[in-house]
Amino acid sequence: MEREALHPITTCCNLSQSRGRRERENSMNVSHSGSNGMNSTGSLSTLSREERRRRRRATQKYRTAHATRERVRVEAFNLAFAELRKLLPTLPPDKKLSKIEILRLAICYIAYLNHVLEA
Repeated sequence: MEREALHPITTCCNLSQSRGRRERENSMNVSHSGSNGMNSTGSLSTLSREERRRRRRATQKYRTAHATRERVRVEAFNLAFAELRKLLPTLPPDKKLSKIEILRLAICYIAYLNHVLEA
């Protein structure tokens, strides 16, 4: 688990192989654990990796941190669209465009500039 957090690129490349292995491991762990994930001594050590992940994600601290990360991601995403929008010619210049309109206009503008360079 720690290795995945340190090397996200390598884990993304091997996602299909490791996901299948994890699903098999989880299904074996779930079938061996009791209905609430605890063994006869009440230990949480027999919980599958997926079950431990679900419980951790259910905490208020995790949800708050996740919401904060998501807000930062969306803000960065919107800033990138705003910067792209500034580079595109439109009439009127202050016309509000949706994200899909910005992308389509950028594609057309790049094609136009490419055509101008080839001519």
